[in-house]
Amino acid sequence: MISLIGIAVFILLAPVIGGLIAGVDRRISARMQGRVGPPVLQPFYDVGKLFEKEITVANETQRFYAFSYFVFMIFTGALFFSGGNILLVIFALTLAQIFLVLGAYSAYSPYSHVGAERELIQIMAYEPMVILTAVGFYVVTKSFDVATIALFDQPLVLFLPGIFAGFIYILTIKLRKSPFDISTSHHAHQEIVKGVTTEFSGPTLGIIEVTHWYETVFLLGFVYLFFAFSPIIGIIAVILVYLLELVIDNASARVKWQFVMKSSWAIAAIVSVVNLAALYYLRMV
Repeated sequence: MISLIGIAVFILLAPVIGGLIAGVDRRISARMQGRVGPPVLQPFYDVGKLFEKEITVANETQRFYAFSYFVFMIFTGALFFSGGNILLVIFALTLAQIFLVLGAYSAYSPYSHVGAERELIQIMAYEPMVILTAVGFYVVTKSFDVATIALFDQPLVLFLPGIFAGFIYILTIKLRKSPFDISTSHHAHQEIVKGVTTEFSGPTLGIIEVTHWYETVFLLGFVYLFFAFSPIIGIIAVILVYLLELVIDNASARVKWQFVMKSSWAIAAIVSVVNLAALYYLRMV
């Protein structure tokens, strides 16, 4: 059953939580690099300044694509946190990302087009592992409904350790962390040429930043499902996973897009086949 409370909570609180996560992310990353770093609330100040700027777009369709990206990402997270079908959640997530790609393609900048192409590569890289994660949930819980998966009375990570490891691997791509931030990055050294977001500015770029906050909360909710049998352990696991992503981000240099594709597909094939095969074997014994 769809939970209206889950939808309302996600829509209202996700941008606040996502913005705070972005602020903590920047602060911790700065400390890892020997800097003081900006205030935790700096992401909110930055987005506020973006919305105060004059609306400037390459063309009107660019605004439409950015807004569609925003709407479908909210729909994705709302469907997830309301306990909906996880396959529909994945399809909605992909559609949201496609709108971002179309927005980048609608401009005439070669940097924007390269960013769009690399964004498509990232989608192709992480999509198989996300779908296999949903399959793993179904094999254990016999349901694709997020509500049913979350109510499973045992830690899913014990049944799906390989799939969990594979999901953490592609989570680096989804969070746009090094070494897989090939289409765009939130680091200062790419503020001038930012790939897929090069031609977005002002309120339009502000919408994209807020959308990323929504997406971050949604992705961490995905991680939480592996530990949902205990809310406290689940929250601790989410924090530890994000800290791990920060360490990877600050300790890695960007790789080529070929490595992103090959490694993601190889990891997905290996861990999913081994993990699912082990589950079937244990049930037959």
